[in-house]
Amino acid sequence: MPQGTNLFAGLSPLLLGAVLVWSAAPRALRWLAIAGSPVVLFFGLYSTMAELEEVVSLYATDASGRTADLRLWIVDRDDGAWVGMARSKALAYSLNGAKLDLLRNGEIVCVVPTLHDDRATVKAIHGLKVEKYAVARAAAAIGVYPREARDTAAALRLDPCPGE
Repeated sequence: MPQGTNLFAGLSPLLLGAVLVWSAAPRALRWLAIAGSPVVLFFGLYSTMAELEEVVSLYATDASGRTADLRLWIVDRDDGAWVGMARSKALAYSLNGAKLDLLRNGEIVCVVPTLHDDRATVKAIHGLKVEKYAVARAAAAIGVYPREARDTAAALRLDPCPGE
């Protein structure tokens, strides 16, 4: 289930629509809603479409002990399943070597992420994500999502937990 900014961006067009059909809405508010509708609609569509294709949940804990549902695009190679994210995010959640639960295709499995930040691997994993996900290709075409991995990106191979 989408959370945080994705949830907000997905529901914003509904709120904007309510303002537009609300007969008692002040005229200035309606004009503001009309002017903002292309931007709100774009982010709403982007957030919704990003969840239409395969998205996995990696359950991690941050430094303060709060549990986080990291919603990520995943790709498969001969050497395993991979996700990509900002290196700082992977470090903030202490993902490297941790035993974590991964929800994929309705099944929860234990995984141990291994952080890879060598540019060749990161670029390869990012390229596979752009190839697999239509919304990534569309967003890259208009400049919202990078075609190539940024220098701040890292890749994580998700190995099964030992003994499972």
